[in-house]
Amino acid sequence: MSAYAVKPGSIIHAAASHTRISPAQASTPATHLRLTRRGRAVFTTLAAVPLVLGAIGVALNGGMAAAEGTAGIGAAAFDYVTIEAGQSLWQLAETIAPSQDPRDVIADIVNLNQLASEAVQPGQRLALPADY
Repeated sequence: MSAYAVKPGSIIHAAASHTRISPAQASTPATHLRLTRRGRAVFTTLAAVPLVLGAIGVALNGGMAAAEGTAGIGAAAFDYVTIEAGQSLWQLAETIAPSQDPRDVIADIVNLNQLASEAVQPGQRLALPADY
């Protein structure tokens, strides 16, 4: 038998001995993981570091590849032609490359100048592909 000292005015709780626990409750631990603000910051930082390093790697490698790829394009000089009244791309293609298929020449001009269609306006200035 043990003796407990009880202060006057304190409340004593008695444990209930008749409480039943189901088998599912007995096997499940009662602990819950709670992250503090500092813990969330640490996990966020750990997840972000590889992403940032990957983005930097892609930017450095992609930037170098783009610089290598555009070095030849920047050095190329294009000849330009101004469309005259009544002139079509077909006539222009026959003039600049008489031995080539005009459809191929027109497709190259449209692609080079990023035209929405094959329609041209008088006074419009077009770059000519270097092949012709």
